[in-house]
Amino acid sequence: MSYEPPIYWNDYEDIALKLYERFGDEFTESKIYRIRFTELLEWVLAIEGFAGTRDQSTEGHLEMIQSSWVYEWRDNQK
Repeated sequence: MSYEPPIYWNDYEDIALKLYERFGDEFTESKIYRIRFTELLEWVLAIEGFAGTRDQSTEGHLEMIQSSWVYEWRDNQK
């Protein structure tokens, strides 16, 4: 059994990878940038192993997660 360390708000790449694994190519770059932060917040909080809290969330965190998710999506289009 492998151990995965907990994921926190500033682990943008880890969060982006988990979101890409969950949604795959369902969300394109333009769709990712149109996701409401309220929705994105719920998806992040639902990630297995996520140890951050709703109160620790900031708009800056959500913006970084969004852009990291776009980079993850782009990397998988090659």
